[in-house]
Amino acid sequence: MDLIPCLFLVNQQRSFYVVVLMTVLLFSSTCFLLPAVVVIVNFSCHADGYDPLDPNGNLNIRWDVLQQNDGGTQDVRLTIVNYQLFRHVELPGWKLSWTWPGDEVIWNILGAEATEQGDCSAFKGKQLPHCCEKEPVIIDLLPGAPYNKQVANCCKGGVLSSMMQDPGKYLAAFQMHIGSASDSSVPRLPARFTLGLPGYTCGEPFKVPPTNFLKIKAVGGHRHLFRASSAPTCCVSLSAFYNKTIVPCPKCSCACHGEDGAECVKPGKLPPVLQLEHNEPPKPVVQCSDHMCPIRVHWHVKLSYTQYWRVKITVTNLNYVKNYSEWNLVVLHPNLRSVTQVFSFNYKPLNVYDNINDTGMFYGIQYYNDVLLQTGESGNVQTEMLLHKDPGIFTFKEGWAFPRKITFNGEECVMPSPDDYPRLPNTARFDAQAASSIIILLLVLLLTVTVLS
Repeated sequence: MDLIPCLFLVNQQRSFYVVVLMTVLLFSSTCFLLPAVVVIVNFSCHADGYDPLDPNGNLNIRWDVLQQNDGGTQDVRLTIVNYQLFRHVELPGWKLSWTWPGDEVIWNILGAEATEQGDCSAFKGKQLPHCCEKEPVIIDLLPGAPYNKQVANCCKGGVLSSMMQDPGKYLAAFQMHIGSASDSSVPRLPARFTLGLPGYTCGEPFKVPPTNFLKIKAVGGHRHLFRASSAPTCCVSLSAFYNKTIVPCPKCSCACHGEDGAECVKPGKLPPVLQLEHNEPPKPVVQCSDHMCPIRVHWHVKLSYTQYWRVKITVTNLNYVKNYSEWNLVVLHPNLRSVTQVFSFNYKPLNVYDNINDTGMFYGIQYYNDVLLQTGESGNVQTEMLLHKDPGIFTFKEGWAFPRKITFNGEECVMPSPDDYPRLPNTARFDAQAASSIIILLLVLLLTVTVLS
């Protein structure tokens, strides 16, 4: 069996590289040896998008030629694997597309389908190709598809879980029978792959010598990111047992109430009838608030024991038009290295850097709270966490008990200013107005004593 590798390295805007690793497996006795070629697709990227919480995350797309058939057709398998720690692909899912270099067509497909058949008028007979488009767009089948249309790891509706959250759902696959429309020549490898996800752009590939394959593969582990959306989608509020103050989400965290395009529904009212676009994620319709975010995360320092302290985390969905399936919450806090117990949520530490254990992922328990329902009485999930007080670093002073960073489904949440954090009573901020009154009173008393003397 000969192994002929081809590599596409795609730099994406959203949150990761997409590595398209094409491995041609030739094991049929009628196979033709294809020339080895390495192709790399490069893109400009912005260093500000780098995510230190998942520096090596990537989405891997593999094109395997399973068999070269008589007549110039091929059986190929495409596999999409999400190697990110906590980011996942949500509905409406991936839409894989590419550009054929010639007149290649898809005769048959299992585990997925093309959105359009295209112009197949050049073919005569009862059986027409499944897709004759120059740039086919392939989407996943829904769960419950007929068995004769399925292959292993197919039919998830385009949704991919993260690698740590659900190892059984972080990859997708489908198979195709492809060939040339005009003759029996071997189909050539396509170019300009896209995934149809927000923030992705792909450029033209260029060939490099096959001897550089190992070097290019090593480069593929790096990530450069762009924000997928211009505005945040979640915010954080804070409170503690030692202070009556509840610090709300910062004002205008996601939008400003009353500005153009910032539509919302007043609490207790029902949203209007919505016209949802086909195969497009619905725009958030949120509950009116000062922060205007679809998701609010509340961190409450609940109790303090002799050797432990307790935190309550509540995630509230303020979006009327979306349930969040397989949601996750990533928290950065130095005391997460001493988590003793987490109630009601699953928890996994993200040991991205071996000598630092300050980041962890929380996610729901299957069939219990792994779906965050739309806003309403059931539109929240919550847990409590018990942590050990690490000698030498633990303190309630200066807001140390509050998280440094929180992300929801891979999107960073807006945190309050550290100046606004709840403080211990003996370290409360100095009240300038009260101090001025005291100084004036002392001056009056001093002046009175001076006059009387």
